[in-house]
Amino acid sequence: MTLYEQVAALHGRRPWGAFLDAGTGPASMRWLLGLDTQRWTAVTGADAMAERTTRELGDARRADDRLVVGNWMDPQLLAGESYDTVLADYLLGAVEGFAPYWQDRLFERLRPLTVGRLYVIGLEPYVQGRPEDPDGRLVNAIGRLRDACLLLAGDQPYREYPLHWTLRQLERAGFRVLDAQIVPIRYGTRFVHSQLDLCAQVLARVANRALATQLQAEVADLRMRALAHIARDGGLRHGNDYIVAAEPR
Repeated sequence: MTLYEQVAALHGRRPWGAFLDAGTGPASMRWLLGLDTQRWTAVTGADAMAERTTRELGDARRADDRLVVGNWMDPQLLAGESYDTVLADYLLGAVEGFAPYWQDRLFERLRPLTVGRLYVIGLEPYVQGRPEDPDGRLVNAIGRLRDACLLLAGDQPYREYPLHWTLRQLERAGFRVLDAQIVPIRYGTRFVHSQLDLCAQVLARVANRALATQLQAEVADLRMRALAHIARDGGLRHGNDYIVAAEPR
């Protein structure tokens, strides 16, 4: 069962009504288009993501459906609007790229927009510590190398927050937590390629070309080791996603 299917199971027979995808992308848009909503608004902070999502939409947008580029730090973004269902799909980590150190205000910002259910999909941080198992060491190494390359290129890595932090912030923002589920992750080849391809892209902007060349070699070596492990064991079993269902108090 996918994370979106688990959200649908938590939602049950409730109508979706007016739907806000607070951190949209092609994956959540594909799921959203299959739901029986009255209307939807999808928000992204990046023009490039808006273009990718628009391609995913095709001609499926209805008259009242909207794709919006904006920053949740902007108090005028969707001011005065309300939604029956709000989805924050990996939004907590992604906000770091657009509003660093602002995550503790995110749920407070979404609270007046939510009249029904809020669903949060998050990722337990996996770049901290030193895992002892082979799967964990590889996932940890991929995350650390990705973040190092982003920082050297002048970009801002995502900052993920654990479930216990998310639950505290939801309560403080005026939500009542209805359910919280932990979902173990098995990473496959798509994860390896997406994260390490990002390294390759941003290293072109690193001024120290000797260092960039060394890091490219590290990217290639880590990709080879991770793909070999997946081919042998069927995936990288490490870490957890989580899903939280909440509603305004």
